[in-house]
Amino acid sequence: MDLGLKDKVAIVPASSKGLGKAVALGLALEGARVIICSRNENEINEAAKEISEQTKSDVLPIKADVSNQSDLEIIVNKTIDAFGTVHILINNAGGPPFGYFDDFDMQQWQKAIELNLFSTIKLTKLVTPFMKNQSWGRIINITSIAVKQPLDGLILSNTSRAGVIGFAKTISNELAKYNILVNNVCPGRIFTDRIKSLASSRASKDNKSFEDVIEDMQTDIPVGKIGTPEQFANMVVFLASEKASYITGNTIQIDGGLLKGIF
Repeated sequence: MDLGLKDKVAIVPASSKGLGKAVALGLALEGARVIICSRNENEINEAAKEISEQTKSDVLPIKADVSNQSDLEIIVNKTIDAFGTVHILINNAGGPPFGYFDDFDMQQWQKAIELNLFSTIKLTKLVTPFMKNQSWGRIINITSIAVKQPLDGLILSNTSRAGVIGFAKTISNELAKYNILVNNVCPGRIFTDRIKSLASSRASKDNKSFEDVIEDMQTDIPVGKIGTPEQFANMVVFLASEKASYITGNTIQIDGGLLKGIF
């Protein structure tokens, strides 16, 4: 199936590894030109080399922190300088730390909101003029199943990411007339460094092996296993494509059936 992504220009922040890297690779495999970003210059350059070698697509690596306004402007300016426009924006950022209400002061709350909510709003604000001009755009926000089923110990993420959902639903209505489609994707348990770190911590705390903890984490997933970044990326690439031209304003979980609710 031709997804109509050849030569489309896609910005994918937080993409030196994990979900962001998998999405950037998936888009590049479909012929898109991808701009990848990370706070670690060595890691993002290495990721760019890997993706370029595998796909032969254009890959532009940029050192940037999405919680920094000037860095967001640099990302978009360099994209326009290199490719002239932007068609696809994947809003993505790392998750705030684990903890409970009494664990965080207001500065930590502000940092979480800057990281997950404001970065989404600011990058969207920067790219939509180009999307409007060409009457074509895709904005996909990577959030978490916590926006549908808040998770204990993740109050910062539960709160800041839920704001992304309200923002996205609102602008999806406003931007639809320009053929700019806006959707959210909610990963469940995907085998990334974050899951590995959590499993290692639980193994140490409960005096279990890493493998036993991973097995435990799979027991309540109906498909019986933790997902891979590539499985997650497949949905994102589809939503970014021409084939998803009648899908907007939706929040879709990619979780192997983990979420128990109907909606």
